[in-house]
Amino acid sequence: MNPITASGGTPQNAVAPAPTRTHAPRSPLMSRSLKQRGMRRDNDRPIPMKKPHDIIPPLAPGNIRIVPLGGVEEVGRNMTAIEYGGDIIVVDCGIQFTDAETPGVDYILANTKYLEDRVNMIRALVITHGHLDHIGAIPYLITRLGNPPIYTREFGALMIKKRQEEFPHLPPLNFRIVETADKASIPITPNLKVRFFGLTHSIPDSTGIIIETPFGDIVNTGDVRVENEDGVPVEKEVEQYKMFKDRNVLLFTMDSTGIEKPGFSPSEAHILKNIDKIVAEAPGRVVIATFASQVERIIEFINTARRYGKKVVIEGRSMRNNVDIIKHLNLVDTSGVIGIEDITKFPENKILMIATGAQGEEFAALMRMSNNTHKFIKLNRTDTIILSSSVIPGNERAIAKLKDNLFRHDSRIITYLDSDVHTSGHGKRGELEWVHKQIPYKFFMPVHGHHYMLKQHAELARSLGTPAENIIVPDNGSIIEIRDGGKTFIKLSEKAPSGDVVVEGFNVGDVSEVLIRDRKMLAEDGMFVIIAMVNTQTGRLKKSPDIISRGFIYLRESQELLNEARHIIKRSIESTTVGMNPINFDYAKNAVNEDISRWLFQKTAKKPIVIPVILSV
Repeated sequence: MNPITASGGTPQNAVAPAPTRTHAPRSPLMSRSLKQRGMRRDNDRPIPMKKPHDIIPPLAPGNIRIVPLGGVEEVGRNMTAIEYGGDIIVVDCGIQFTDAETPGVDYILANTKYLEDRVNMIRALVITHGHLDHIGAIPYLITRLGNPPIYTREFGALMIKKRQEEFPHLPPLNFRIVETADKASIPITPNLKVRFFGLTHSIPDSTGIIIETPFGDIVNTGDVRVENEDGVPVEKEVEQYKMFKDRNVLLFTMDSTGIEKPGFSPSEAHILKNIDKIVAEAPGRVVIATFASQVERIIEFINTARRYGKKVVIEGRSMRNNVDIIKHLNLVDTSGVIGIEDITKFPENKILMIATGAQGEEFAALMRMSNNTHKFIKLNRTDTIILSSSVIPGNERAIAKLKDNLFRHDSRIITYLDSDVHTSGHGKRGELEWVHKQIPYKFFMPVHGHHYMLKQHAELARSLGTPAENIIVPDNGSIIEIRDGGKTFIKLSEKAPSGDVVVEGFNVGDVSEVLIRDRKMLAEDGMFVIIAMVNTQTGRLKKSPDIISRGFIYLRESQELLNEARHIIKRSIESTTVGMNPINFDYAKNAVNEDISRWLFQKTAKKPIVIPVILSV
């Protein structure tokens, strides 16, 4: 008995079974000419022909090219290339986290094919700050970029190094640490210089980037907010942007994430004051759940604990990693930080825990506390839980489940919805408008956000007086050029490759739409496996086919449906195999796949993945 064939999914072009068939008919696709199918022949092997818009023209001398490779159709995987005079500077190299639309995928990366084709032109990778949506793709893409020097401030470098420890097989990175006090421009090439400038975000050493070109500055803010008091920017903010007063800003690119929210965000000082009061009045333990990326806030939480004589427990791997970096840089006194195993050595009112899990992650520390599976913590009515984070779109159900579990313990639960205990690191519309007014730019390109965010940001720029022809809303892979010595701003019809590149375990590469579709079908409708044995001499089934189902129907309760399915399977296979010599098992598989899929949908309104396995005996 030899296995002949097995299907990995429902073919889109399966051939319908017919009463009398002695061979598989020629596919209409195969009968079309290569030219009609967009193919050409190379050494007797058909390969795709390039379409006109796939052929990217070389950059003309004297022009500047800007290619956003990621971060302009989503929040995440930020990456932009600036090209001039045969040289390329890349700004940021981030990941995008996955959702229900990408089952089985770990991360999504920017498509770097454009850069890989020009790897000998890449002179630098410049990092705005140490969040994963700006640095997380470095381990996966740095060798594809030729391992260029990485220009970053110290905290960003430590975040990159910490993540790089998980990839010991990679070559050492070439860091160029930019000191905070360094105000001079860094010459990358004879025509391109880089300068960092300070701004406000939620992680230490957050910076904006100025790329100085022969025709003016290209300014990238990275992620930005404006610290304020009741909508009035504080003096520090005013001072940070005074440097632009006399600069020639050719192109301004800016974070668009908070554009749809009017006004100004609550100040970080206001948030910390509220949390400080809650900690001071708490009768028992305080558990603060926040993003591990909110490093500056974590530092202040540790200060608050010390102010009230409390010991600090850090829970969550990413949180511990970031606190290790805080310790290394001596950004705060961490002498009061204790291990979770020592928590019982101190009274409950002397414990402040900083934990991950505010987004309802199944195995995060806070979720384990909420469902009584945490090894060291059992919640009680004297505990105070502060969710110092907003809801990331898509996490609503998980957070609702987390809250349900937490409230069953009668602990005091405080969220950003009922108290000011969180403010975003991305400025609202009022903050973005204020920054626009501080920078006298000529051209504007919104970045970092979904398309609708970028469009709203473009509308803001127009309302502030920027001519419509001086604004371009890009897509991932858009090729934008500044021509005529800085006078013309255009978007080419050609695009750089922009299809998703994904990380799946150890693999990095494209993911097939068919593969993702099949995974969704498995999750939604399950699978239906058919195992049939065919006598190669007669073409008839040796016995009734076996059926295995997972996630589709419960076999014990569906015997009537299964019996009918076996009859259809037998009729479908034998209509193709009886009288066929030799038997085309692929053809038989396609026929039963199509027939049984159609019948199952008629019976159940479901579309499970049908996997026929036909064995010869």
